[in-house]
Amino acid sequence: MARLLIVHHTPSPHCQEMFEAVLAGATDPEIEGVEVVRRPALHVSPAEMLDADGYLLGTPANLGYMSGALKHAFDTCYYPLLDSTSGRPYGLFMHGNVGTEGAEKSVHSVAGGLGWSRAAADVVISGKPTKEQLAACWELGATVAAGLME
Repeated sequence: MARLLIVHHTPSPHCQEMFEAVLAGATDPEIEGVEVVRRPALHVSPAEMLDADGYLLGTPANLGYMSGALKHAFDTCYYPLLDSTSGRPYGLFMHGNVGTEGAEKSVHSVAGGLGWSRAAADVVISGKPTKEQLAACWELGATVAAGLME
């Protein structure tokens, strides 16, 4: 069975709403053969990252950069993953009020360094998520998960 790992730092209600929508999409009953595992970014281990076949990454944009928690996850796991996870798909969901471009670039830079492949368009939201934006989060989760179906 394929494994999708959701690594997230969702400290605000808006980030949490996005996470829940991504999770709902990834765990849609029509997606079969994919185990969805979720881990807070501060607690994910290199072994959990290595065991995954794909990733969904969730973070707020803090001062133009990914959250310190997601950066910590990458710092902890980067070298154990290097040369072992190349080609794996990933998706990104992010909440930020201003200046998300640097945060997006930082996540894609690390994922690119690992050789991961972006499986879907990012979902980046400012302010309170609308119904349409939460539907985009759902779609992101479903797209990445469905891509892992065997």
